Amino acid sequence: MKHVMIINDPPYGTERMYNGLRLATNLLDKHEGTELSIFLMGDAASGAKAGQQTPNGYYNVERMLKNVTRKGGRVLVSGACMDARALAGADLLEGATRSTMDELGTLTVDADKVLVF
Repeated sequence: MKHVMIINDPPYGTERMYNGLRLATNLLDKHEGTELSIFLMGDAASGAKAGQQTPNGYYNVERMLKNVTRKGGRVLVSGACMDARALAGADLLEGATRSTMDELGTLTVDADKVLVF
């Protein structure tokens, strides 16, 4: 089953991205045949920045996103939202790629389920 997860909230300050990534990991771990694309837009785009350092015992979005890519999920970041936040492609964590609204539209049309956080 094809899933698209669209995340809008910032990586820290709310728990939406954290909870979305927990669900993403569960889908990839527990549900065989799951295809998952995560699209980060708005303030969520900064969640794909490499080199995040969080206090011990606190979740780290970069590690969570890397876990998703290791399990076969895709992490896409809105190019327009990257530009608005002065994020370059070289700033992204390994496995995350710059994307477009056109690609999100295609993913949405092709998906069996679309989840929004």
